[in-house]
Amino acid sequence: ILLLGSACERETASEIAATLVDRLSQPIEIDGVLAHIRASVGIATAGADGGGIDALMRRADIAMYEAKKGGGERFAWFDNGMESELRRRNVLEAGIRAGIPRGEFVPYYEQQIDLLTGKLRGFEVLARWNHPDEGVIEPCEFIHVAEATGLISDLSMSVIRQALFEAKAWPEGLSIAVNVSPVQLKDPLLAQRFVQLLIETGFPAQRLEIEITESSLFENLDLAKTTVESLKNQDIRIALDDFGTGYSSLAHLQALPFDRIKIDHSFVRLLVSDKQCDALVQAIATLGKGLSIPLSAEGIETATIQS
Repeated sequence: ILLLGSACERETASEIAATLVDRLSQPIEIDGVLAHIRASVGIATAGADGGGIDALMRRADIAMYEAKKGGGERFAWFDNGMESELRRRNVLEAGIRAGIPRGEFVPYYEQQIDLLTGKLRGFEVLARWNHPDEGVIEPCEFIHVAEATGLISDLSMSVIRQALFEAKAWPEGLSIAVNVSPVQLKDPLLAQRFVQLLIETGFPAQRLEIEITESSLFENLDLAKTTVESLKNQDIRIALDDFGTGYSSLAHLQALPFDRIKIDHSFVRLLVSDKQCDALVQAIATLGKGLSIPLSAEGIETATIQS
């Protein structure tokens, strides 16, 4: 929203932002289902230093992320204290653009263990940035920038390609699980891109599992259905990631043919100390058993949780 003239006054802009946040927080009925959304609003003013519309939008974007950090459902003004974060974001964006073709983004592997047998069943692929100056950078530092700048597909496919080439030589019983960003799921050609990767690397489709976050399904369920069906027609398995954190978990299980449910780590890490989390995990386990869908639990790091 661009405000001109008297509407640019701080008080007026704040009132407009507060109204937006309030209106958007009201439940919306869609085909008989109540949808609950939250808004985070960032506000920036065109400074005397110029910079044009791109600089203005970037400042507003930084302020929006500041609003999200504060818990969301609020607005925040950009101030000079955020300037360092803006510069950091610009540096990251430039680094990502240069780093993808240079092969700086590489796969790391997290073990997937069968708790009944204790045997290794496969690995989940995690992206890391081997930065030439800063060393290894965790995904929480760069994924949101890659998504916001449209670089996430190239970055993700580069890491997955490397993983498939490496995993091709592993024992046949080991599978590879890869994450798909919500931004990637909006791509109508996503299934074809994975098929091309499998052909290029020679990796068996039946050993590949693609993880889709539950929140990403909410925006365009019809497109997600088409993509999932296309992938499954190629013998690729599909997992529902972060199960239990969205609004329509059961509806998604009914609408899409998932091969695995992943229980979100936020439930798993509190199993021992929180009776509600324990009850929720037990309920999800019962649901998975009833639907004959295998379960994975994220964040099992101690023997107590494992048992």
